[in-house]
Amino acid sequence: MLLQISNINKAFGDNELLKNCSLHIEEKEKCALVGNNGTGKTTLLKIITGLIPKDGGTVTLKSGATVGYLSQLDAVSSENTILKELTLSKQDILDEEEEIKELSLKMNGLSGDELNKAMDRYAALQHDFEIKNGYAVRSEITGVLKGLGFSEEEGGRVCDHLSGGQKTRVALGKILLTRPDLIILDEPTNHLDISSIEWLEGFLRSYHGAVLLVSHDRFFLDRVVTKVFALEEGTVRTYDGNYTIFSEKQKALRDARIKAYLNQQEEIKHQEEVISKLKQFNREKSIKRAESREKLLSRMDRLERPEEEREISIRITPSVESGNDVLSVENLSKAFPGNTLFKDISFEIKKGERVALIGMNGTGKTTLLKIINKMEKADSGSFRTGTNVKIGYYDQEHQVLHNEKSLFQEMSDAFPMLNNTKIRNVLASFLFTGDDVFKLIGDLSGGERGRVSLSKLMLSNANFLLLDEPTNHLDTSSKEILEEALNEYTGTVFFVSHDRFFINKTATRILDLKDKEITNYPGNYDYYLEKRVDPVRGPSEEEGNKGNNVRNGEADENALSWAEQKAEQARIRKQQNDIKRIEEEIDRNEKRTAEINELMTDPEIATDAPKLNELTTELSELEEKLRELMNCWESLQAD
Repeated sequence: MLLQISNINKAFGDNELLKNCSLHIEEKEKCALVGNNGTGKTTLLKIITGLIPKDGGTVTLKSGATVGYLSQLDAVSSENTILKELTLSKQDILDEEEEIKELSLKMNGLSGDELNKAMDRYAALQHDFEIKNGYAVRSEITGVLKGLGFSEEEGGRVCDHLSGGQKTRVALGKILLTRPDLIILDEPTNHLDISSIEWLEGFLRSYHGAVLLVSHDRFFLDRVVTKVFALEEGTVRTYDGNYTIFSEKQKALRDARIKAYLNQQEEIKHQEEVISKLKQFNREKSIKRAESREKLLSRMDRLERPEEEREISIRITPSVESGNDVLSVENLSKAFPGNTLFKDISFEIKKGERVALIGMNGTGKTTLLKIINKMEKADSGSFRTGTNVKIGYYDQEHQVLHNEKSLFQEMSDAFPMLNNTKIRNVLASFLFTGDDVFKLIGDLSGGERGRVSLSKLMLSNANFLLLDEPTNHLDTSSKEILEEALNEYTGTVFFVSHDRFFINKTATRILDLKDKEITNYPGNYDYYLEKRVDPVRGPSEEEGNKGNNVRNGEADENALSWAEQKAEQARIRKQQNDIKRIEEEIDRNEKRTAEINELMTDPEIATDAPKLNELTTELSELEEKLRELMNCWESLQAD
């Protein structure tokens, strides 16, 4: 046992945020702490690390164990370079190395006791240096530097001259290099691009110590953690497995709790009706029976009604239908002084596509969206939108919002045709109710600003959505609702995201902006992972045979033609739709099977031979159909 917390309580005023929270982490375990925004995840982390006091309970850390904690707001402030700041995390090992060198030279001039003493010291230092893997310390520092998205040249930049996100990456690097027994990270992927997130995944999976993560990155959690702590209704529930397994178990548990509550309410109602009828008979025997039932009812352990989760509601409906050609980009280039972002890139987007633009930080993804939205100018090349194309833009920095306005003013000024009731209803669907609508935009959190931007996007009735990191600051349930809304959207979507789970759920095609060029992958993120060119091994055998790369708008000798790409995209879309249709049919089948099984336990039906025979026949047919559906589903998944 590395960490044990028991019965932690914490309240802020009348808000009892944490109620008897308990969990434990063992050595080398990789764990996640999940829950919707505002449930108290960061508060619990700060209690564990001693940054804020608890109202009750205990936190027990194994004797001598060390903890490294990265909060969402941590950032390095220093006049040191990035490399120097990272090196400070290993300063004790480097000091040992220096002393070993000095002793090695010094011993040449010593003899007798002084030599023996120096040799003992040298041997002790050498042993400790080897245990700490001192010979690899410089390559370890360089590996962390590059893994977090900094080049060796950038290692010479002064920390105080970095952006906020870059400073946070340096802070993360320092914690990783100190190698504590327990690493606690609060939203560590917020400022990382996909390649850096993949590197961090590998680092944490193979890490010798334990890890506790707070993250809304479901793909990241799936690949790292083996235990999930869910913070719900003020308390912690523990689930073994990764995020997907947790999500399935949580849904089943919640469904069971709701069903148990409703069944009990039905039983209470039934007993109350029986008691009322017995009392109406007004006979001594019936009154006694009523009193007996009342006693049983009073002793019943009443279940609390499960809290209904507040969820945003998104439905984006285009006001007009666009033409088939939505966007055409030809030989587009953009550079800033000393930094060429992209050069002569060309691509097209057709109606109904959901295209994800991915790439490392600094490659120009956001700039490209701004050029298409006419917020930036290209250096050369051109782009054009098609017939009846109406753009809706989601800006990750929310520059299209006005800090000095209230939420209500923001909406009413943007959509003057809406009456007060409609505006309040829309804001309520994004969880802004009552006096919330009078909050100033400038006083909102990142997640709240994101919800305001989404509400404006929904009202825009656009048929071509340009989305820049739309899932940033959204909790998991809100991300899932946005995924569903985009998958049902009849328009076209072009989006930038580092959220691989989101990309996988929504994208029908991926454009990878890398080395100032665009590479096309006609599928979702799983398809991209399968087909991308590995920088070490080169393309996979299938990739080499199929050749789906398109660079600078010109097909290389192995590239698919546009028609072939469209055919491949159509095949993938059909496959995904078939899988969804079969899953829905399986769900209906399983629900009906459960209904029949429950009916067959009814004493009245159990003694009704014709009805029982009818249900048995239907059950047999359902089971046979379910086998067929599962075989079909497995076949499509393997395709």
